[in-house]
Amino acid sequence: MEKKNIYFDHSATTQVDSAVAKKMLEYMTDKFGNASSIHSFGREAKKALEEARKQVARLINAEPTEIIFTSGGTESDNLALKGIALRNRKKGNHIISSQIEHHAILHTLEYLEENGFKVTYLPVDENAMINLEDLKNAITDETILISIMFANNEVGTIQPIKEIGKIAKEHDIYFHTDAVQAIGNCHIDVREMNIDLLSMSGHKFYSSKGTGALYVRKGVRIEAIQHGGAHERNIRAGTENIPGIVGMGLAADIARVNLDDHIKNLTKLRDKIIDTILAEIPSVKLNGHRTQRLPGLVNFSFSFIEGESLLLNLDLKGIAASSGSACTSGSLDPSHVLLSMGLNHETAHGSLRLSLGRHNTEEEVDYFLEIIPEIIDKLRKMSPLYNPSDIKVSNPCDQCINR
Repeated sequence: MEKKNIYFDHSATTQVDSAVAKKMLEYMTDKFGNASSIHSFGREAKKALEEARKQVARLINAEPTEIIFTSGGTESDNLALKGIALRNRKKGNHIISSQIEHHAILHTLEYLEENGFKVTYLPVDENAMINLEDLKNAITDETILISIMFANNEVGTIQPIKEIGKIAKEHDIYFHTDAVQAIGNCHIDVREMNIDLLSMSGHKFYSSKGTGALYVRKGVRIEAIQHGGAHERNIRAGTENIPGIVGMGLAADIARVNLDDHIKNLTKLRDKIIDTILAEIPSVKLNGHRTQRLPGLVNFSFSFIEGESLLLNLDLKGIAASSGSACTSGSLDPSHVLLSMGLNHETAHGSLRLSLGRHNTEEEVDYFLEIIPEIIDKLRKMSPLYNPSDIKVSNPCDQCINR
């Protein structure tokens, strides 16, 4: 069988769209001005900066003045959490988050805990969903911020964001969501969802690495954590990355215009993978909510399989995938997300994440579905824990919508 070259790891990063790359190059060469300069080169850069701000704002139904450009999702998360905490420390010192957040959130919260703040980490159920009653019960008179990710980067579960926003608003608490994986893959309306702050990263929706943004609702004041010039409304100092920002703006426009078709196409491919794997491979578990999930992301745990061996075998067949977050790929520890969902260490180590993108085809999915059973069978036979009598036939209905 001819070796393929298939990329199923879009949650780690995406290919820069050709139109985006072309426009970025224009602002690296001919239109290279500093947006803070008052001459024609600077004015040209400033105009492009503000147009990109409008484009990003339109994607989430925000006002352009509510968009602060950053270097990526990690900086946006840090700015949101530290900015709100430091600004409101006289009002309270309590923050609510979840156990399955990205490490950009978790490690920032750890820093805040070391500096006098208290954090409640909400548990999740077997589908990686928080319980709204747990959220309500965690709120105290000292709570100043709720930070819950829009969609999980490892298993794809989408949280009840609108309901969380409603609870936060009713209690006069700021609500931040890490929407890095959701931007370009989900419909997001910060007004309707009562979101006060939202983090995004350009390289997750076909723009370049090193560019991101933080939405800050008008009237919400945050403390700057980076000091220097008066860039980005005195909130984020540093010369703006005009090529990256211009590219991110165009990528946002492309995502907005094509969002419905994008979701429809990826959902079809995603569901074909889920239905086929559950029907044809025994002793496999789908991780994350069956339907309330990102349109292109699936995560499975295969019993008696070690995740790295599975990834290497897929790579030999020309398929790039992952076992979880790219930011923790160097760690030998099992996924904190899967452990929080109740999986044991052995099962968590046997996980596979496939994250599809706009260029993936049904032919590529069919190729994956053709080769994965023989890879699983081969690896299980090599495992010292493997016993054929322990294999259980998967029942897709066990993980259906009505479970």
